[in-house]
Amino acid sequence: MTNLMLYSKINSLPPSMIVEVDNFIDFLKSKQQSDNGVQEREFGCAKGMIVMHEDFEEPLDDFKEYM
Repeated sequence: MTNLMLYSKINSLPPSMIVEVDNFIDFLKSKQQSDNGVQEREFGCAKGMIVMHEDFEEPLDDFKEYM
């Protein structure tokens, strides 16, 4: 089946079924990603794992002679 044939089939569906086709395509994409071991990361999943010290922007002692 060519892309053009698939497009014409989808185009002939009523709008409510086109939404179902779109949802099914999204499902297939997510299934493929999980099969490949690739998971979508949740925003903020590393919160609290990285700490910025208070003196982060202070000049380093190693560079005193250059300043």
